[in-house]
Amino acid sequence: MASRYWAVSLPVHNSASQLWNQIQERISKHSFDTPLYRFNIPNLRVGTLDSLLSLSDDLAKSNNFVEGVTHKIRRQIEELERVSGVDSGGLTVDGVPVDSYLTRFVWDEAKYPTMSPLKEIVDGIHSQVAKIEDDLKVRVSEYNNIRSQLNAINRKQTGSLAVRDLSNLVNPEDIITSENLTTLLAIVSKYSQKDWLSSYETLTNYVVPRSSKKLYEDNEYALYTVTLFSRVADNFRTSAREKGFQIRDFEYSQETHENRKQELDKLVQDQERLRASLLQWCFTSYGEVFSSWMHFCAVRLFAESILRYGLPPSFLACVLAPSVKSEKKVRSILEALSDSTNSGYWKVEDDVGAGMVGLAGDSDAHPYVSFTINLA
Repeated sequence: MASRYWAVSLPVHNSASQLWNQIQERISKHSFDTPLYRFNIPNLRVGTLDSLLSLSDDLAKSNNFVEGVTHKIRRQIEELERVSGVDSGGLTVDGVPVDSYLTRFVWDEAKYPTMSPLKEIVDGIHSQVAKIEDDLKVRVSEYNNIRSQLNAINRKQTGSLAVRDLSNLVNPEDIITSENLTTLLAIVSKYSQKDWLSSYETLTNYVVPRSSKKLYEDNEYALYTVTLFSRVADNFRTSAREKGFQIRDFEYSQETHENRKQELDKLVQDQERLRASLLQWCFTSYGEVFSSWMHFCAVRLFAESILRYGLPPSFLACVLAPSVKSEKKVRSILEALSDSTNSGYWKVEDDVGAGMVGLAGDSDAHPYVSFTINLA
């Protein structure tokens, strides 16, 4: 599938089918690696020249907006699939692959009546896409909020022992709590463990000998228990702090532990539910926005062709996907098939030429209408 297409129109002087045959013949002869397709634009309502000129000013800007939303949804789909490690398959529009929809484009008369004013069609597309973009922002925000909560919990569970949640590292049997005895949790620098083991019994009176046990170790710290009489716990904390050992406040509660586990499980389930829902919504919305974009491109090609070639409408629209190495050759073929008497004019880089080029909506001067459709 090509990721970049040209949408072009050429003026028809005799017969559209004759011109189409000429394009096919020359492309196949001189640039056979360039896919070429008819772009079927219906007879849209022209309106007045003033209305077309006014509309032309907004076409490029509106196109950038619609194209931007299309790419935004596609990138969101790629991100969701990357996170889940699941490839849901290629993007589709109305059940067909994206490139097939573009190259076999059919105007949706029910959705966009051809007798409607062009501005009404363009404004309708813009409003619909803007609504989808707003919906995307809300859904992504909800999904990211859940992800942020999970990331915060994971940081607490996987961060440094100095700050992380200890409940999943401590078992009930590690803690002694009685009328007289208590168990404290000490965070000891990885390189001070020998110092801890040789000194903890003497940091205060009434420490139970050989009561310290290592529960966990990370790259920076080790987690130790120590059991002592409750009445000297404050003295022990002070002495430990002076020696560079951190005593973490901790009270084991089976109920709290279960509640945290249930909260985590619920967040994981909510994240997966929202991810699946957002992914499905993105697939559906991508199809809707892409379809709107192609109808917009059809309007744009029609309007710019009228402004370029005049009335009544007499032009041939097509889409091509030339390779980078074939671009120059394809341009020369298209130029030769357009009104060659104007070729020199459209290459003039003066103020007048630049103004007309802007009207035609392309960054390069050509004697035919041309703009690029980037699918990725």
